[in-house]
Amino acid sequence: MLGLGVFRSGSGQATEDAVTWALDAGYRHIDTARIYRNESEVGTAIRRWCDRYGVDRSGLFITTKLWNDDHGYDKALRAFDASLRSLGLSYVDLYLVHWPVPEKRRDSWRALETLVGEGRCRAIGVSNYTVRHLDDVLQTSRVVPAVNQVELHPFLQQRELVQYCAEHGIAVEAYSPLTKGRRLDDPRLVAIARELGRSPAQVLIRWGLEKGFVVIPKSADRARIVANAEVFDFEIGEEAIGRLEALDEALRTAWDPSGVD
Repeated sequence: MLGLGVFRSGSGQATEDAVTWALDAGYRHIDTARIYRNESEVGTAIRRWCDRYGVDRSGLFITTKLWNDDHGYDKALRAFDASLRSLGLSYVDLYLVHWPVPEKRRDSWRALETLVGEGRCRAIGVSNYTVRHLDDVLQTSRVVPAVNQVELHPFLQQRELVQYCAEHGIAVEAYSPLTKGRRLDDPRLVAIARELGRSPAQVLIRWGLEKGFVVIPKSADRARIVANAEVFDFEIGEEAIGRLEALDEALRTAWDPSGVD
């Protein structure tokens, strides 16, 4: 339910350190992507950490994603092979279509269905899909996406999309749950955090968890990685949840896929 995102964590030691610190802090879910160009660093950190503590890799949940340039049936299969080599793993737990590329995404989804059928990834899903894009998948697919990873936080709640996913058994995964820092100083959020004795970031993460979302905050700072995981020993409470629900302003800090055919 809680993972570490490594978008823009950089290549080399920065990403290796972030993943190691996250695993030390109790994270068991790491989210990367081909376009992040740090799959190899994620894989190195995982192998070293597992070897150090004698932990089996099966206890970890690793996600990577198909980038836009790799859409199409054959290209998607090759891209997955390349990601697996970069990670140095025999399988991934979740493989996502990163973006709903027009015209080619149906062929890409067929490739993902092949991969999950072969057991090379344990589950497949999508990212940045709207209701319209999910409808398109469900009309032609044999496998329902396990996950839809989208930007989600109290300032962008996407209620219609969340409801659609719930009705079709699709887990919702929240990226940029901290609004990329743009609303951490919102006085309404700060007031709730102060009442709970927590940081605004912890409140935003906890909000997502209490809503039933998988939450993947991103940080390459050790103290923040640790603090972001300290969210399982408190509850926000119904009254404060209501105040957070009132913050929705359709704020997007990342991509907006609503205009994609």
